[in-house]
Amino acid sequence: MRILFASDVSIARVIGGAERVLYEQATRLAERGHKVIILTRLLPEHERKQEVIRGVEEWRYQVDRKNALTFFFSTRINAQVVLMHIGEKGNFDVINGHQPFTAGAVLSTPVARRVPLIYTCHSLAFEEYLTRNSPPPTFVSRCLYYLRARHLRRWERNILHFSKHVIALSDFTRDKLTSIHKVPEGKITIIPGGVDTERFQPPSDRMEIRKKLNLPTDRVILLTVRNLVPRMGLENLIQAMAKVKQARPEVLLYIGGTGPLKETLLRLVHTLGLENHVFFTGFIPEDELPLTMGAADCFVLPTIALEGFGLVTVEALACGTPVLGTPIGGTVEILRELDDRLLFPSPSPEKMADAIINHLSAWRHDPASYKKLRTLCRRFVEERYSWEANVSKTEQLFFRMAR
Repeated sequence: MRILFASDVSIARVIGGAERVLYEQATRLAERGHKVIILTRLLPEHERKQEVIRGVEEWRYQVDRKNALTFFFSTRINAQVVLMHIGEKGNFDVINGHQPFTAGAVLSTPVARRVPLIYTCHSLAFEEYLTRNSPPPTFVSRCLYYLRARHLRRWERNILHFSKHVIALSDFTRDKLTSIHKVPEGKITIIPGGVDTERFQPPSDRMEIRKKLNLPTDRVILLTVRNLVPRMGLENLIQAMAKVKQARPEVLLYIGGTGPLKETLLRLVHTLGLENHVFFTGFIPEDELPLTMGAADCFVLPTIALEGFGLVTVEALACGTPVLGTPIGGTVEILRELDDRLLFPSPSPEKMADAIINHLSAWRHDPASYKKLRTLCRRFVEERYSWEANVSKTEQLFFRMAR
């Protein structure tokens, strides 16, 4: 098949869950002999407009980021120009939209009328916008803020209703699609995300890995890897650490990731006197991420909104590291199947702190049970979440829709 992915993210540098899903699906489909092309934005770090990555052609269009209007119209026009050039090389059998801007631009071309469009919904775009961006202080700016969200909601709804089929990564996202965008349930297929179980493996010697990463070998390490944006709940986790520190002063929290909230979070750490207990690692490189996850005693997912699936959850579990997560979105579906005691009662700092303290105390007093849990985490992922299974289901759906 000739497959076009229309996406707002690039696989040249995997920095989050959206990039990971696209990278794994595109490259693995290319390995299976399909002709795979990605149409996406030209990002500041891109050195050229076209690149081949593990057999996948990634074509990039320029956008004008002066303001929301120039961004929207340059996306629509420039994406279509590049698509016309790509289309000269042959027809596509299926188009898979990831994220709404590029997919929407493709939607209004003659190509989209001839080829079935399948839309993969990671989370609802307008909700993602509202949770990633705080309302501006002035009245006019606030009005524009909500107008953008409203436009994004209509834009994505049009794509969803035009699409021949929709992929959701979780029951949580499917329910959002049916309730908010009124997508018929029969039009949605749930294909959970996955994990590369060869790359994310339990370390043979966790203390040696810690030495390699310059992590302390005599402390309990909590880890979270998140974009530093409001919906991730990092403020709550840092506040929880104030209570954890009082009960278990040997516990440290490492926060991996970058984002606009960094300075705010640093100030919070300073205000709470946690400079020696909470550390920001910045972006964790791809080759270090499995090692860092495997070296931790526990991974914490403090999300307060819109956890469409949570790839980092299954990646940490694949490394044998237990995950404590808030009862939000797809996290519930994953951890409930493993052990519902790993779910926090709520995202509040108090409830998270109590649960962290209780679990760490139980694991310290029963190390055999903790070791058994780490083994169970790995087996759980091997049995349920692999990229090969994800890509096989996606490929089968593409074949079915292309008929």
